[in-house]
Amino acid sequence: MSDSAALHAISPIDGRYRRHAEPLAAYFSEAGLIQYRIRVEVEYFIALHGLGLAQLPALTDAQVRGLRGLYIAFGESDAQEVKEIEKTTNHDVKAVEYYIKARLEGLGLADRSEFVHFGLTSQDVNNTAIPLSMAEATADVLLPALQAAREDLAALAEQWSAVPMLARTHGQPASPVTLGKEFAVFVERLDHAIAQFEAVPFAAKFGGATGGFNAHHVAYPAVDWHAFADRFVAEELGLHRSHPTTQIEHYDYLAAWCDALQRIHTILIDLDRDVWHYISLDYFKQKVVAGEVGSSAMPHKVNPIDFENSEGNLGVANALLAHLARKLPISRLQRDLTDSTVLRNVGVPVGHSVVAINALRKGLGKLILNEDRLRADLDAQWAVVAEAIQTILRREGVANPYEALKALTRGKAGIDAASIAEFIGGLEVGDAVKAELRAITPHNYTGTTGG
Repeated sequence: MSDSAALHAISPIDGRYRRHAEPLAAYFSEAGLIQYRIRVEVEYFIALHGLGLAQLPALTDAQVRGLRGLYIAFGESDAQEVKEIEKTTNHDVKAVEYYIKARLEGLGLADRSEFVHFGLTSQDVNNTAIPLSMAEATADVLLPALQAAREDLAALAEQWSAVPMLARTHGQPASPVTLGKEFAVFVERLDHAIAQFEAVPFAAKFGGATGGFNAHHVAYPAVDWHAFADRFVAEELGLHRSHPTTQIEHYDYLAAWCDALQRIHTILIDLDRDVWHYISLDYFKQKVVAGEVGSSAMPHKVNPIDFENSEGNLGVANALLAHLARKLPISRLQRDLTDSTVLRNVGVPVGHSVVAINALRKGLGKLILNEDRLRADLDAQWAVVAEAIQTILRREGVANPYEALKALTRGKAGIDAASIAEFIGGLEVGDAVKAELRAITPHNYTGTTGG
């Protein structure tokens, strides 16, 4: 898209963020959808020739290559031609059918043109083309982006695995952790969520006008059309065939895909907000990019814009995914048209997802650890070792240690190393236990992350 076109785009996915969403155009644009429809129609036409029907003698290798070339070599001018046909048909799938038929003569197949779209309804094409585009966009673009973000997080978790940090529960000082462990939490959560996302099948409907292969069966009653469809959808398209169906796919798996992607996004929003808070606490500085401005009024500002951008785009994506998941599985009787216009937007949340992931990765790459600030926070919060002390005293059989540490620390200001040392000195326990207690500091009371 030209800079001028981007300036006039209504959606930021096709305007401001086009450079991030560009890889998705091949899967979710109008031209991309037309190309996938042609792919389905062509592969179906080829598959019909494998049934041994008298009207469809075997194709030559050259004819198969020529047919597949209709979608492999599909370009801008081809898409424009299909759209011109659609101006007359006012039907997008019929325009694809006519486009293919017009090219059969050059392949020596003009006499078989009526087997293009044979017995099919539009949804046999749409409900295979769209999940196919989704499957390939997920594999080629979305999952690699998610895995790259996951690897970035894993690297930071390892890099900061020994850096102690004051934890906060309810926003208040709590038992210290390591910074690396906090990032490892998100790695583990993403691993589970991505695995669930990958496990959702991409389902297709392929069964004629109302799901029962009525037209196919009346023309060729000896053919097991459901077995044919199972093989075609699984082997040629790599999709899961839903059966029985109405005129359209159930969209239950598509809804599950939306729900699973929402969970991934929710985890990333949680991460964005946590890192945003760490930056606000000055635990991280951010690399300054020459020429960038943080505020139009305050020259000193270096804002956490990448994490804010990521959070905002993830929120938009989730709103759209929620609508897709709730709307698509519902259709009046055999079918209404609401799914068609909604499905045309399936690439939009994926676009926002990619924008968000790229922003998150950019933000992570700009973080500069401020260990002095982390140490200062730990030094100022000696009260957090109260948990450790009271737990060891429980082990030693001392009566009411929790209550004693509560009286010492809860809501009290000025609890420091000296306060804790004085408390330990007054305990009626052995010297070895006192030495054990004195060795505990906010810097080393960080637990264990396990193997």
